[in-house]
Amino acid sequence: MPIKDIKGPNMPKNRISTAIKFAVLLGTALLAQGCTQFRAHQGYIGDSVLISSVQAGVDNKDSVQGTLGRPTFVGQFSPNDWYYFARDTKQLAFRNPRPTAQTILHIQFDNAGNVVAVNQRGLENVAMLSPEGDKTPTLGRDTSFFEELFGNIGAVGAPGAGSSSGQP
Repeated sequence: MPIKDIKGPNMPKNRISTAIKFAVLLGTALLAQGCTQFRAHQGYIGDSVLISSVQAGVDNKDSVQGTLGRPTFVGQFSPNDWYYFARDTKQLAFRNPRPTAQTILHIQFDNAGNVVAVNQRGLENVAMLSPEGDKTPTLGRDTSFFEELFGNIGAVGAPGAGSSSGQP
């Protein structure tokens, strides 16, 4: 019996290989999109010229709000502390975002509403926290699962476990 061509006369071999190559290339391109890097900006978008124009002893709350706009947030304990906060982050695929740049502009006012101090800080104030793992360390006994499960068997009515006879 002769071997039959299962591809058929209408489909040459080079067309099939071209279609497979195209499908592999398209699949690789789709998978590579998951590895792109995301960049984001959060908070105040400020102009360095406008920020440097705010001066202590010259400006007041109205002029600062006219120049820089409303603050990102006002101090919790004093309404005379205004904060303008901005942060740029980058994130690769499914990882946590990491800060690349940060600006905190802290403007202090006196009770009359005049600027007393202008402080600008950056990325040096970012605190990196490293959790200790999957468990939170606690004080007390270190018991296993089975000790927790079977630990009270036989303890009901035992001396020192409390009285159930109604005596105080």
